[in-house]
Amino acid sequence: MRYENIILEIINNSNEHMTAEQLFFSLKSIYPSVVLATVYNNLNNLYKQGKIRKISIEGCPDRYDKIIRHDHLICRCCGKLSDIYLKDITSELERQTGFAIDDYDLKIQYTCPECRAKQQSD
Repeated sequence: MRYENIILEIINNSNEHMTAEQLFFSLKSIYPSVVLATVYNNLNNLYKQGKIRKISIEGCPDRYDKIIRHDHLICRCCGKLSDIYLKDITSELERQTGFAIDDYDLKIQYTCPECRAKQQSD
């Protein structure tokens, strides 16, 4: 597809976990005629091909991430999403379940320092 490689490049070069809308505006600055539906279609294709990760958090738009083994910290209050690099537990998951594990996405919920400080001051 025309935009697929560019979207993949944007995601792989980003230090953020971008939403479809953020990717759309980034792509639109290069290709003014692109439409949001095209971005969604390409994101779905990239995800199905296993070239990107989709991070779903209840109450928030999906975010997209590069394929590098890592997990995520998610602030319960503000939704801030941060990468965390933990030991790979695939073999332990396989041992406990008895199934071959293709991949996993560990999402650890916490309260970020900014939100904790705000809570303490309230």
